[in-house]
Amino acid sequence: MGEYMEDCIFCKIVKGEIPSFRVYEDESFMAFMDVFPRVRGHVLVIPKKHYRWVYDVPEFGAYWETAKKVGFQVQEVFDASFISFVTMGEAVPHAHIHILPQKGGNIEGISFKPVIEMSKEEIGMLAQEIRKKMKD
Repeated sequence: MGEYMEDCIFCKIVKGEIPSFRVYEDESFMAFMDVFPRVRGHVLVIPKKHYRWVYDVPEFGAYWETAKKVGFQVQEVFDASFISFVTMGEAVPHAHIHILPQKGGNIEGISFKPVIEMSKEEIGMLAQEIRKKMKD
């Protein structure tokens, strides 16, 4: 991890082997327009080195600060009410943060499954397990 993967489309974009519509770049990160947009103005922010998941990126805080900086510019350019930042990692096995400008009251470009049924007791027990793990 942390280098380039030969068969990774995002690594190829970083190396300039595949064209992209770049909107930001520094020594560690790059942002470009998603060519399969979920909303108008959909941008992806990636680390230049290959990491599978967003939480694998050693400069995790700097990565999110970069996404925030890009997100604020996207929000202004597209006159968005707010920005959704999404990490799912399904389509491309290279860490990426989706920036989705949102207009109005509806959230566009993201879909969640219906709410699952859980009792308050079950939720409380899960919270207790997490709190216990946090102390370890």
